Amino acid sequence: MTKYEWRKQDKALYLPKAEPTPLNVPAFNYYTISGHGDPNESEFGARTAALYQAAYGIRMMPKSGITPVGYYEYTVFPLEGLWTLDPADVRSDGSFDKADLSYQIMLRQPDFVTPALAAENLARVAAKKANPLLAEVTFETLTDGDCLQILHVGDFDDEPATFQRLATYATEHDWARRTLAHKEIYLSDPRRTVAAKRKTVLRWLMTAPKA
Repeated sequence: MTKYEWRKQDKALYLPKAEPTPLNVPAFNYYTISGHGDPNESEFGARTAALYQAAYGIRMMPKSGITPVGYYEYTVFPLEGLWTLDPADVRSDGSFDKADLSYQIMLRQPDFVTPALAAENLARVAAKKANPLLAEVTFETLTDGDCLQILHVGDFDDEPATFQRLATYATEHDWARRTLAHKEIYLSDPRRTVAAKRKTVLRWLMTAPKA
């Protein structure tokens, strides 16, 4: 099988245009971990590192002499984050304190990864390099379903203007948000990409207009 590369096979999911686009996202399996607080603080980075530790454990299994049933070469999927706020924490002008954010971050796993394999991998990874946060990593099947998404280029703090474009599209086309939470998919490594050039997929989970 040809190497599975999400940038080629999953363009519609991960490489949208810089304009609101409707899509339906099917169920996928993920390693996930949840937390609370400012994503610029060290705790968020530590949770992200635990996720990647788990994901690369699967990716590198053949090099450890283990080849799972159905294994194929693939590129590790981009980090995704589902972000939520208690409405009471949002100020009258729409601003908020990042310390009040709650999140669930996740890395999609290839379809050959079963719950049993995911659990076995976590145990092996923890035995190889201890990390207490691995105990908080879970394996879940999640479905975004009907969504609106858009590509945001620039600093994370400039996202509100891009979200407004989603809101305008939703109003004009009779889409309704299913939740006030939103998803972000990080196409750029913020440690290596200047803020003005960062690429982030912004996704709202929606109810599509009735036919």
